[in-house]
Amino acid sequence: MSSVFSVPSGVRRNGWRGRTRIAGLVAAALVAAAVVPTALHLRSAGAAEYPGPGAVSGNVAVHDPSMVKGPDGTYLLAATAPGIALRTSTDRTKFTYTGLAFPNGTATWTDEYTGTSNGNLWAPDLSYQNGKYYLYYSASSFGKNKSAIFLATSTTGKPGSWTNQGKIYSTTTSSDHNAIDPNLVIDRSGKWYLSLGSFWTGIKMIELNPTTGKRISSSSTVSSIARRSGSTAIEAPAVIYHAGYYYLFTSWDACCQGTSSTYKIMVGRSKTITGPYKDRPGTLLTAGGGTQILGTHGTIVGPGGQSVIQDGDGDVLVYHYYDGADNGVAKLGINRLTWDSSNWPAVS
Repeated sequence: MSSVFSVPSGVRRNGWRGRTRIAGLVAAALVAAAVVPTALHLRSAGAAEYPGPGAVSGNVAVHDPSMVKGPDGTYLLAATAPGIALRTSTDRTKFTYTGLAFPNGTATWTDEYTGTSNGNLWAPDLSYQNGKYYLYYSASSFGKNKSAIFLATSTTGKPGSWTNQGKIYSTTTSSDHNAIDPNLVIDRSGKWYLSLGSFWTGIKMIELNPTTGKRISSSSTVSSIARRSGSTAIEAPAVIYHAGYYYLFTSWDACCQGTSSTYKIMVGRSKTITGPYKDRPGTLLTAGGGTQILGTHGTIVGPGGQSVIQDGDGDVLVYHYYDGADNGVAKLGINRLTWDSSNWPAVS
């Protein structure tokens, strides 16, 4: 194995199919390299027109990546793993593995939800607010919607520097949705919200207290912002604001099956942060709408698990994909987002 395999990123479970979600490359590399084309949906570009990922190097063995630019200009990237795997970059191109947010992968407070000692922590969400880094992440186990989202903070972002701030939101076996895949978004008035969820009844949103980063009230509204018709395979919300709209990016279909993955990235938008979100033709995202902006093309298979960073030089889509030219290895994808005259995004 090459050096990018040196630190496995762990394993994540997919609650819909009960499939293993592979955070690192070790299991993905064992998958046969036959590329399975993604089924197409409404989209802004044909699959043949999708660009390849931008050039990245170094330790790019990631799954469910989230990236933020710190006050010193260094990029910090977090990915699914026991203890949350961290990487840094000075140029958004070359990435160096630096360690785990929680030393030795120890996060005993999540064991109730992972079902094992110091299990994998899924889909971290990074941001820099109030002079410190905020790290939201989820804990769950195979095929279960008994799940929880937690928060940790750090003034430096370095491995071992993170302080557990406790549980933010949880679901039980009787819940109709799943407390995973968190994403912090702050609206134009300064209110904090957390989008979350996957499978069962789709993507949800809750309001947070901007002082604590925790849920504003245990009885506050849980809004539904996206749901598929005839399928529960929707997850990984990421919300940004652009030109008068909030844009909701989600991943659809099957993740974590190497080159058999059918993940794809969809988008819709709304004038208000809690919806209603609609796709380009005007279908509500709560009624199965979604406009595809990236899917399988060539040897780039199953892109998804995305986040979006609004950087000084524009908006950037960060995601993982499976490399059909490298035995299905899961790798980091980074592309710019461009905006057309109607303010719909495209990958460039």
